[in-house]
Amino acid sequence: MKEILNRLINHEILEKEDAKRVLVNIAKGDYNTSQIAAFLTVYMMRSVTIEELEGFRDALLELCMAVDLSAYNPIDLCGTGGDGKDTFNISTLASFVTAGAGIKVTKHGNYGVSSKCGSSNVMEFLGIKFSNEADFLTKSIEEAGICVLHAPLFHPAMKNVAPIRKELAVKTFFNMLGPMVNPAFPKNQMVGVFNLELARMYGYLYQNTDKNFTVLHALDGYDEISLTGDTKTISNGSEGIIKPADFGLNAIGANEIVGGEDVAASAQIFLNILNGNGSEAQNNVVCANAGVAIATVEEISVKDGFEKAKESLLNGNGSIALKKLQKISAS
Repeated sequence: MKEILNRLINHEILEKEDAKRVLVNIAKGDYNTSQIAAFLTVYMMRSVTIEELEGFRDALLELCMAVDLSAYNPIDLCGTGGDGKDTFNISTLASFVTAGAGIKVTKHGNYGVSSKCGSSNVMEFLGIKFSNEADFLTKSIEEAGICVLHAPLFHPAMKNVAPIRKELAVKTFFNMLGPMVNPAFPKNQMVGVFNLELARMYGYLYQNTDKNFTVLHALDGYDEISLTGDTKTISNGSEGIIKPADFGLNAIGANEIVGGEDVAASAQIFLNILNGNGSEAQNNVVCANAGVAIATVEEISVKDGFEKAKESLLNGNGSIALKKLQKISAS
């Protein structure tokens, strides 16, 4: 690690294979916590390159405990986090709404690191069981239309990094990697990222895979469609801008989509929305994100996807998916 750190301090860039090897060595426990923290800190001071990000991704995918759910042609809705906006759990809610619309979802998530309440925090609070057992995950996706893949159970290699990330409590390149390393290897993906540079990197890396994807970045900084302004999109072979008007909506204020102060408050917001008691702004943000996910899988317009998402939410289908998953978790 000393040689790697010296190279990075001298503003050198790692080759893809070097980046991959460092992450494999971290997983093997070859480095101490100070060395890992120093390595992470470098990437808070400068941008990660495409080659480095690809190397990090390849290492995590190689080391993960894969689960085969390809028969369900699922989608993952996942944001990088790290946008500093402290919204409620939009992509997780959108995942249940998407499942309620009949599209299978393999939701990859983790505890919040740079946010107050990550996807796994709210799922755990609501009684969702975390498991990497194939039978449990298959039962979940078959009966509820969605399974939750809690990242630490599938990426045991990262146990040496988790406490350091928690202590640093700021975004690191692992935020960038999260959506890329879903252990179910879903062929469909809607991913939100926290800046335009990363959106372009994701677009480039995904174009070299067989994924059907949409990468999102709200131009005012959100790692998802926020409806507070326009959203940049990159998908298979095309780029564009989604405006609130494309869903038939007006722009909303940032104060209308803030999250709870703690996990309990966040979970209450989650239930309120899923049970049909959300505000119009909250409902529309969730359905806009779910709508793009539906459109990504079904290759329809985002407006048509939005209408399907709204039907799923308002008919209670998203709530039914959650209740089924809670029941499976409790059994």
